[in-house]
Amino acid sequence: MLSLHPRHWWLPRGTASGASLLLASRVLRGFADGFVAVLLPAYLGALGFGVVEIGALSTLTLAGSAAATLALGALGHRFAPAHLMLVAAATMVATGLGFAGLHAFWPLALVAFVGTLNPSSGDVSVFLPLEHARLAQAASDSPARTALFARYALLGSLSAAIGALASAWPDWWAHHGGSMLGAMRAMFVLYALVGVAVAVLYRRLHTRHDAAADGAAAGASAPQPLGPSRRVVLQLAVLFSVDSFAGALLVNSLMALWLFQRFGLSLASAGRFFFVAGLLTTASQLLAPALARRIGLVNTMVFTHIPANLFLIAAAFAPSLPVALGLLFARHALASMDVPARSAFVMAVVTPPERVAATSFTLVPKSLAAALGPMAGAALLASGVLAAPLVVCGGLKIAYDLTLLALFRRHPVD
Repeated sequence: MLSLHPRHWWLPRGTASGASLLLASRVLRGFADGFVAVLLPAYLGALGFGVVEIGALSTLTLAGSAAATLALGALGHRFAPAHLMLVAAATMVATGLGFAGLHAFWPLALVAFVGTLNPSSGDVSVFLPLEHARLAQAASDSPARTALFARYALLGSLSAAIGALASAWPDWWAHHGGSMLGAMRAMFVLYALVGVAVAVLYRRLHTRHDAAADGAAAGASAPQPLGPSRRVVLQLAVLFSVDSFAGALLVNSLMALWLFQRFGLSLASAGRFFFVAGLLTTASQLLAPALARRIGLVNTMVFTHIPANLFLIAAAFAPSLPVALGLLFARHALASMDVPARSAFVMAVVTPPERVAATSFTLVPKSLAAALGPMAGAALLASGVLAAPLVVCGGLKIAYDLTLLALFRRHPVD
């Protein structure tokens, strides 16, 4: 059975040491997602695609994630977690190579749908339910679980910030006589190499821990379909879908496009913006576990999220770039404190055998709703109403926050 006394200083007390491999995977994937989210609109633009086509490809990436997550929630309990995680990593490799080597719309659309590309600021891929279930299994109680999810989210945000900064490399390469398009394609090859590294980590995780962890828990916590927690999971799924649709109106790729159009920002400057924004997100998540212990998981989600969305709405009407960036930085300092609290809350209100299914089924409508957002956001940008995606995004998210508070403020957690 897994030891709950960590051998690594970066793991919270009461956490199995094998969780360090999952945290390392999150760092690598966060780095890759960080540069892809900023690079994607510039790369597709360099291939000759317009705003609506860029939005459509972003939509297909999210729709594909939703379909894969739905399949995982419905059928994943029939397969070994080790095999599913390795398949996900192999798909990441194929996605990077596909985007590096293809240039026509429909082949790219196919890769976008079946692949793991993530144009948003958070993790919306099929990796999430698989890793969340293992993280929850690695924690001994609710405080340890919240702290572990906070580390997971924090490392993902920090690595995504570094990845956003790395997205400026093609710009630098072009200024020094290289091919801009060639450099962008090289970044997608790097994305594939990250997938190889993630596969190695997963292999180590299951080689070291499957026999001890999965075998010992086979009777008590083997993955099962939703049962006693079905009602609460469905409620959360509906709420998360509203929040996800709102956020997808302004995924990082479209936020970058908004900054390009509204203020004429360069690719390098956009990369620096997302780097600083990611650092602010990372710093804020350090406070999430302490805040959750003091005021509760639901209150942490709501009372940090509402001010963040007010800052976003205000940024839509900013008269200058410095004001807009200041408001967006304030938003990023608060907007993601709910991420570890939300993950811990979902894991706490369901039984251990339902955790993979619960994560999958809360992600499916969330991913389906998110798939509609980039197309809608891109259409609003193309119409010339540049403030609209920010205002609609912020307004819908505030409505989600208030409904979540009303339904779950006094819900018991384990």
